[in-house]
Amino acid sequence: MKHELRALSFAAAALLASAGALADTYPARPITLVVGFPAGGGADTVARIVGDKMSKLLGQPIVIDNKPGAGTTIASDQVARAAPDGYTLLLGSANLYGSDKVLYKGVKYDGARSFVPISRWSSAPMLLAVNKDVSAKTVQALIAEAKQNPGKLAYSSSGAGVVTHLAGLSFEKAAGVQMLHVPYKGGAPSIQAVAAGDVQLTFGTPPSVLPMVQGQKLRVLAVTSGQRSPLFPDVPSVAEAGVKGYDYTFWFGLFGPAGLPPEIAQKLFDASVAALNDPEVKARMEKSGNESAPSKSLAEFRAWALAEGAKSKELTERSGASIE
Repeated sequence: MKHELRALSFAAAALLASAGALADTYPARPITLVVGFPAGGGADTVARIVGDKMSKLLGQPIVIDNKPGAGTTIASDQVARAAPDGYTLLLGSANLYGSDKVLYKGVKYDGARSFVPISRWSSAPMLLAVNKDVSAKTVQALIAEAKQNPGKLAYSSSGAGVVTHLAGLSFEKAAGVQMLHVPYKGGAPSIQAVAAGDVQLTFGTPPSVLPMVQGQKLRVLAVTSGQRSPLFPDVPSVAEAGVKGYDYTFWFGLFGPAGLPPEIAQKLFDASVAALNDPEVKARMEKSGNESAPSKSLAEFRAWALAEGAKSKELTERSGASIE
């Protein structure tokens, strides 16, 4: 028995030494950051801004791998099955923690067990934007039109079950209206559909919406946060416009696959915080409509992400939505 315990102790010590050595040399080659949306959308913008700075800090390229589809579950599944060596990471959000499974019955991963949360990267409200030819100039006018024509007004999203869809579902319930949801494969095509007049409105991420607003193809009626956002001080919130209790913001964070050595997770956390606190990165994030929002620690982000995930799952369950 003593010999067995001694052997186990030696094995544990060898594993710890191996993990420490791996962390000392990490990263020794390019890192792949998987993003569940196409290039040009809000998630992709955040990934490229922060990833570019982290590449310089870590001394290795961070390659963005856009894997859109199935409400980001394709990307999430890829990372959940990846080797836990720190070379395949995920830009994820609250939907990892249950709402994915509510919407997509074939999801095999489990957010709490399949991923290592590293740090929050961004936080931002979404923008309620309409096509320039829509007659409604205020949220109240939009609600009145939706009530007069149930199911006629259509809103786009970057995919069924993702934040832009859930923001719309939440708005329908809070405002007591019925609209038509039209999902697209990413933020860019979703916004382009509104600009083209294929649908009337969207709850889009700022990086996706703002270029079309600047091009005078869309008008912003409100932000989805409970109060006015410091990023858009002149734009009223949906709640301020009369939809009491409506408050919907979105965030992105960095995740690794389960089994990621703590030393590597810590190194990625430290690089994330340094990148997000860099003045140039913060300015670029704000210009794109996002706030740099680094976590305080690995443990703090894990607890926060689990809590946010529970809220997202509850909203998805209440929506009654199901894809497959």
